[in-house]
Amino acid sequence: MNVEAEVKALIEGPINDLGYHLDNIIYEKEGNMNFLRIFIDKDGYIEIEDCVKTSKLINPLLDQKDLIKDDYILDVCSKEKGSE
Repeated sequence: MNVEAEVKALIEGPINDLGYHLDNIIYEKEGNMNFLRIFIDKDGYIEIEDCVKTSKLINPLLDQKDLIKDDYILDVCSKEKGSE
């Protein structure tokens, strides 16, 4: 199982419980930094508060499971454009 699939299995239920839809997960390296990007969606518009709420929910889950051994930046954002 790859990192994205493991993260999805861990966080999709809690994200759905908040009323959001998990649209995509991308784990990638940019320069010398690793990013775990979590894309969420809901009916209506995703606001910054939605991203903050989701980040606060999933960050402890990710830390507890320690699925990613390297340092990374968690980036929760709105659904990717053109992914419909």
